[in-house]
Amino acid sequence: MGSSAASSVAALLAANELLGLPLERKELLPFAMKAEGEACGAAHADNVAPALYGGFVLIRSYDPLDVISIPAPPELFCTLLHMDIEICTKDARDMLPQEVSLKKAISQWGNTAGLVAGLMGEDLELVGRSLQDVIVEPVRAQLIPGFYDIKQAALRAGAIGCSISGSGPSIFALSGSKEAADQIGKAMQGTAGLKSQVYTSPINSEGAKILSRQ
Repeated sequence: MGSSAASSVAALLAANELLGLPLERKELLPFAMKAEGEACGAAHADNVAPALYGGFVLIRSYDPLDVISIPAPPELFCTLLHMDIEICTKDARDMLPQEVSLKKAISQWGNTAGLVAGLMGEDLELVGRSLQDVIVEPVRAQLIPGFYDIKQAALRAGAIGCSISGSGPSIFALSGSKEAADQIGKAMQGTAGLKSQVYTSPINSEGAKILSRQ
């Protein structure tokens, strides 16, 4: 969903294909991280790793790099609302606090653990309860007009959770079926005051792939 991550992974996958696949997928990750660093000023794997591997990904450590794939419930769907505004990834990253209170950190750790447990246990209710971001979302929400109204519209329409995709402006909502995802998309788009596009999809477990070799 992140444009900088998606473009860097797509370029790497294509270049690797043209060169006869000299590198395995996991060997492409450091190069994707370097490309992300050029885009936002920090060579992190938060977005490039799931774009490359597919599904949900946990970055346990950067030194050494330790990336863990998290299985997703098969019925899980994502609704994505993309509004026609531009947010610079680097600016959105620079807004984030360098320090957080212990109270917020404890809350965030608990929700992170709950999200992983919910995904691995195929417990959508737990996934929804754990989609609570007390550190990043409150800061970046300021960049997206009407964010909290859109979030509430998604939740009222049946989303189990809703938040900002990366630095924005895209907003994602999770649900348990294609029908629910479509209804949530209509509610989100109907609330957004700007021109926007809506996409719905199951969770991509493959990651980036070559569509044609002709």
